[in-house]
Amino acid sequence: MRLHNLTLPVLTLSALLASPLANAQSRDHFSVCWSIYAGWMPWSYADTQGIIDKWADKYDIDIDLVQVNDYIESINQYTSGNVDGCAMTNMDALTLPAASGVDSTALIINDYSDGNDGIVLKDSDDLADIKGRKVNLVQFSVSHYFLARALESVGLTERDIETVNTSDADIVAIYPNDDIEAVVTWNPQLSAIDGLDNSHVVYTSKQIPREILDMMVVNTDTLAANPDFGHALVGAWYEVMETMEAGDEQALSQMAEAAGTDLAGYRNQLAATHLYTDPVEAASLMRSEDLLSTMQRVAEFSFKHGLLGEMAPNPGFVGIETPQGVFGNESNVKLRFDPRYTDAYVESQQ
Repeated sequence: MRLHNLTLPVLTLSALLASPLANAQSRDHFSVCWSIYAGWMPWSYADTQGIIDKWADKYDIDIDLVQVNDYIESINQYTSGNVDGCAMTNMDALTLPAASGVDSTALIINDYSDGNDGIVLKDSDDLADIKGRKVNLVQFSVSHYFLARALESVGLTERDIETVNTSDADIVAIYPNDDIEAVVTWNPQLSAIDGLDNSHVVYTSKQIPREILDMMVVNTDTLAANPDFGHALVGAWYEVMETMEAGDEQALSQMAEAAGTDLAGYRNQLAATHLYTDPVEAASLMRSEDLLSTMQRVAEFSFKHGLLGEMAPNPGFVGIETPQGVFGNESNVKLRFDPRYTDAYVESQQ
């Protein structure tokens, strides 16, 4: 999960809360929310530089980009129908809106964590020494899934450790305490802990590439009724990606400032983030067999921990659709990966 408790200026949600979205229909005004994370800062730049407005104007629509400080709250706003889209991870898209019955489409895969998530031990640089320890993390989040995958790599399971639910806002401050033995977290907290005494990063998301995905998720029915909404979001995103690929320091500095860091700090975060600046590469991932296999693992983890709801009889209760097929219940598909809008953008640029 990308949980953040930063006190940055944001738009209030009062207007959004006042009138939930009506049933999906053709319309010309949309709202999308996002929260602070290295891979999502391009949305801030697209907003402040008028790029989202330019692409919305192209299709005669309006799109409001709303920054929400609390990541989970942003997803709750989407799940409740108060916004049309939201930046979230692949696991959270499954366990929150999709598991709640909101048919959702991953319109853009922005990036995958390529070292932004990590496990830190005290008194050891060997992951196997995590056995028997208490592990502080945000339970039932992507960090929890990441921990389970790491344990598999050394022949351990969650039965071999004890998890302790800990807010991301507290995890850096408590690390020096004598009773803290191991933590799982993400940047910028990971970098902060790595700089403390007796900290050993023993496993990172670089070892499970293309599994922790950061995405822009939109309501499937809204998208179907308003395809221009999808085209405008994709166009704006990849215009910013071209700017980042070119190494525009002014643009990167603006993103860094919006993220509460400096250019060097933001570049460090980006170094551990595989940002899909190439739309062809992003669409290729959506079409890959690996994606469907990853989502099956995520669904199995989520079911094991009761994250698909009390009524879920098996890991496939919520159907997950990719171009490779469907994992789970084909009659209850609630999470879809659709590369067609990215394809259309690529074709328009040729």
